[in-house]
Amino acid sequence: MSELEMCELFSKNLPFYDKINDTERATILRSSQYVCFSRGTNIHDGGECTGVILIKKGTLRVYIISEDGKEITLYRLFAGDICILSASCVLDTITFDVFIDAEEDSECVVVGGCAIEDIARRIPEVKIFTLETALARFSDVMWVMQQILFMSMDKRLAIFLLDECSKTGSDTVKLTHEQIAKYMGSAREVVSRMLKYFAAEGIVSASRSEGIKILDKKRLRALTV
Repeated sequence: MSELEMCELFSKNLPFYDKINDTERATILRSSQYVCFSRGTNIHDGGECTGVILIKKGTLRVYIISEDGKEITLYRLFAGDICILSASCVLDTITFDVFIDAEEDSECVVVGGCAIEDIARRIPEVKIFTLETALARFSDVMWVMQQILFMSMDKRLAIFLLDECSKTGSDTVKLTHEQIAKYMGSAREVVSRMLKYFAAEGIVSASRSEGIKILDKKRLRALTV
């Protein structure tokens, strides 16, 4: 990626970029690198400061890992999204470890956390941006925790399947039971039993070759109420 393309990307996705001076913009450019991540690559592995990640293309998955090794997906990031939780040096109040994987082949620009931290100390707009971006993601995290703690499994699975269909624009979810369990923070056996129940009720059909096809979206939506 050329320097001009990177500047255009920053100008489009970082609301403070055009408000800082040339020296500060040059600092951000010098500390940035364009990186392509293959599907399944671990990008951020816990508490170290990887930097601020801007997604140009692809999908990233942000998750936590329990003491017994269970993964719970907190949210996903898509083209145009920015990940702040990967830069612990920018937000020093973050006291828990998050992990980030490339869910598909992805193109990203990683901005050095120290550069953002230095500018944020002097420019209120930059600090506000980092805090607001993190706060928006914490809302997603709280929604996931609410589902895990207070929702029944059939409701959680119905919400998950409808969300996946909405993201892909298809009535078929091409994920394995193991993958769904990982994203939901549940056990594969629990997901399999619930999908078997949905299939018996005529709400979905499931096969290893074709994935999970939604047959009755109206009834699936009714489970989310």
